Amino acid sequence: MAFCRNCGAEVNDDVKFCPSCGAATGVSDKSGFDKKAEEFQKKAAELNNTEDTTADFDPDDIAKNKVYAVLAYFTILVLIPIFIAKDSKYARYHANQGLVLLLFEIVGSILVGIIAAISSTLGSVCSGLLGLVTFVLLVIGIINAVDGRAKELPVIGNIRILNLD
Repeated sequence: MAFCRNCGAEVNDDVKFCPSCGAATGVSDKSGFDKKAEEFQKKAAELNNTEDTTADFDPDDIAKNKVYAVLAYFTILVLIPIFIAKDSKYARYHANQGLVLLLFEIVGSILVGIIAAISSTLGSVCSGLLGLVTFVLLVIGIINAVDGRAKELPVIGNIRILNLD
């Protein structure tokens, strides 16, 4: 037997909510939403299991150029780190990632336009998927930049457009 943290009433060990006050007891059977959330976290971790070359970068360079690295993921703002932080290996790394993401979005939009010309319904679905994938990659890139990591974006991150040396 245990006691409710909220009201102090005696509750059975396997009870999820206190019968007296209704407060959660903290017991979880890892089913339903908890299990699905855990599975999603595992799949997301597998998706972002890409090459991490952070050890190859100067910690001072990373600290000084995080803002430029983040800006690289906001479409046309990718030009800022390309031209202003051109001496920063870290900023250029993320500028490359951001440029690849921008080109992915442009090419994807052209393909979606072609698909939409054939079928508006399919075009709408593809447009939504492109937007979702682009947003997910954008968030992953920004998180990597803020965390000071030089980690490739999933699927498209191994493409090199800019000279990083």
